[in-house]
Amino acid sequence: RVCRDAVPRRSLGYAYVNYHQVSDAERALDSMNFTDIKGKPCRIMWSQRDPSVRRSGVGNIFVKNLHEGIDNKQLYDTFSLFGNILSCKVVTDRETGLSKGYGYVHYETNEAAKSAIEKLDGMLIDGKEVQVGVFMRRDNRPDAQAFTNCFIKNIPLEWDEKRLEQEFEQFGEIVSVTISMGKRKRFFKKKAEKPAEKKEEEDGKEEGEEKEKEGEGDEPRAVSPEPKEDGEKEEEPAAAAEEEEPKTEEEPKTEE
Repeated sequence: RVCRDAVPRRSLGYAYVNYHQVSDAERALDSMNFTDIKGKPCRIMWSQRDPSVRRSGVGNIFVKNLHEGIDNKQLYDTFSLFGNILSCKVVTDRETGLSKGYGYVHYETNEAAKSAIEKLDGMLIDGKEVQVGVFMRRDNRPDAQAFTNCFIKNIPLEWDEKRLEQEFEQFGEIVSVTISMGKRKRFFKKKAEKPAEKKEEEDGKEEGEEKEKEGEGDEPRAVSPEPKEDGEKEEEPAAAAEEEEPKTEEEPKTEE
């Protein structure tokens, strides 16, 4: 059964196969594991119905400083000498598909995991000294709040782990050094506008604002009368009231 998303019905990338006999499942695991299916190498492991077995961390080891050319099959072949492996994988980048330089191996028993740690820790695999230890979840690691891991970027491309260690060992004892290899990413910035164009736009905005302010503050002007054509006489303004003739004063009467 291929597991799919409930809504778009897109494959989730994993499936389950149930056999009637254990021998058939073992034969499929031995012959089909890490073979290509439509261009992608598949990983086959025993299905653990009890989630506590997976989350307990028993028999789970962490391998780092792996060579970038090591894939899941090579890691499985190297560590299968010490016991039965339930799952094994090398962590890769999703975009490029290149190895990130570390992986996980989950043994069926804790004794097999301890044996692999004793034999392979500090050994050379494909010319690189690998570090093998017990896998611990982030919450269970000692001094989880103390940051002792430094991230460095923009280092010269020609530097290797030894050159990087020489540069930083003057500040204290170094537990491990690794350089992640992968495809460089480039980020393009947007082109900034030319300063001359910006100034012109700002000047135009200021002029427009000034004109608007002037138009708001001006008082309405009186409209001058239109000139009359020749031949037409201008009408004299009518007098508001006719002038009254002065009254003559009466002579005072003389008393007899």
